[in-house]
Amino acid sequence: MLKQRILTALWLLPLALGGFFLLDGWQFALFIGAVVTLGAWEWAQLAGFSAQPLRVAYGAGVAALLYALYLLPQLAPWLLSLSLAWWLLAALLVVTYPRSKAYLHAPLSKPLIGLLLLLPAWQGLMLLKQWPQGNALIIAVMVLVWGADIGAYFAGRAFGKRKLAPHVSPGKSWEGVFGGLLTCLLIALAIGLYRHWTAVQLLIALVSTALLVMVSVLGDLTESLFKREAGIKDSSNLLPGHGGILDRIDSLTAAIPMFALLLLLVIDWSVSWGSW
Repeated sequence: MLKQRILTALWLLPLALGGFFLLDGWQFALFIGAVVTLGAWEWAQLAGFSAQPLRVAYGAGVAALLYALYLLPQLAPWLLSLSLAWWLLAALLVVTYPRSKAYLHAPLSKPLIGLLLLLPAWQGLMLLKQWPQGNALIIAVMVLVWGADIGAYFAGRAFGKRKLAPHVSPGKSWEGVFGGLLTCLLIALAIGLYRHWTAVQLLIALVSTALLVMVSVLGDLTESLFKREAGIKDSSNLLPGHGGILDRIDSLTAAIPMFALLLLLVIDWSVSWGSW
């Protein structure tokens, strides 16, 4: 298993880094769209579409919606706002599970939830890429998610006692969450001090970091919930030793649209404040 993970990482990492940071415009949109479409194909199984033609059709439908979003960039703020509403609902579903099972099995709920997971993540990356220092922004959100994962792993192993969501993901603990949160807050603080941010800028960064870490944890728990409902361990075996696409991007699907939305809100606040 370890050998498979290493071999997969050797080709996956340069491919991902090249796609994220060397491509622009429609090429970047197509690259991220391909990843999201594969994620949609995986999600179709979690949504109960076991037949391969149905899974392919769901992926094709998501690809068509991505193309429509590419042609209509003015929809981005609305889609990100809808994503916020979804993650608030997802938090409720996770916290109340298994009592929330009835809502998960409502007609068309899972296919629609897949759209709310995947489309805003693509849209958020498109917005980040288009802003000044877009690559730095993408690196920032990835570092926060990875920092949260690494901090949670070591803190959970060392101190983990209180289960975070035992019915959803028994291996996760509150101590792990706090360890990941502390790791990311220290990263944000170090960057802020290095770049000589003002007290207001540093406060906004720390609050935003805390929100993003909690949302990334929610993204992980949400996929775990749906995998538990589907009775599977991995979303697919597309990445030998690593599981599927969704297994690698579950936290990012939550963190990226929230990061883009926070940036939009901060920019709007800065413009409004500067006009006084």
